[in-house]
Amino acid sequence: MIEIKPAAAEKLSALRGGDPSRAYLRVWVAGRSCCGYQYSLAFDEKAEDDDSVLEHAGIPLAIDAQSSPYCDGATIDYIDESSGPGGFIVTNEKFGGGCSCGH
Repeated sequence: MIEIKPAAAEKLSALRGGDPSRAYLRVWVAGRSCCGYQYSLAFDEKAEDDDSVLEHAGIPLAIDAQSSPYCDGATIDYIDESSGPGGFIVTNEKFGGGCSCGH
């Protein structure tokens, strides 16, 4: 299960609007570094047959089969850019990095 924090849900809802091409928020693993997995987000108009489809905080999610195990336990948050570097942040404590480089 993916958790969407209230700030992220509010921003995602505003970005989706009523646009049918933004029916789903697609979440996938884009890579891995010493700091853990790197997640990507994009809107999609449809879910594929092999996607896991769920909803959290009113946001329909589509997750491909390969990424699904690595998305379980993930949290999506939004940091307001007015307070410094911001945007959407995806974290997953289950798959955190073990690096000591400070990242």
